[in-house]
Amino acid sequence: MKDGLVPGLKYSQTYVTTLEMRAQQLIADVFSTPSMIGLMEQTSVKLTEPYLDENEQSVGIHVDVRHTAATRIGQSVTITAEILEVKDGKIRYAVTATNDQGVKIGEGRHRRAVINQKKFAGGA
Repeated sequence: MKDGLVPGLKYSQTYVTTLEMRAQQLIADVFSTPSMIGLMEQTSVKLTEPYLDENEQSVGIHVDVRHTAATRIGQSVTITAEILEVKDGKIRYAVTATNDQGVKIGEGRHRRAVINQKKFAGGA
């Protein structure tokens, strides 16, 4: 890892929810919990990537998230990831999701481990 990946570093991204992100078991077109978690992971990856060395990548190892409010498909959600801790090749994040009405729809913690992609894939 490169220097600069430190607690307090934040990244936010806004995404438009799509039908592929729908909670399939519901009649209403509502944003699903797995899709929210996926966007939280994706945002954490985007925050981390500029600080990784060549052949390094991060992999998710833990998610503890609450989905607290509904969001209709077609609405935007803004995901924010903030680094809380970097220790022994592992990164802990605070993650939040807010919809375009300003309602916090989810929050929690996420952990990722930094791996060497070649070793992870069974290569050199």
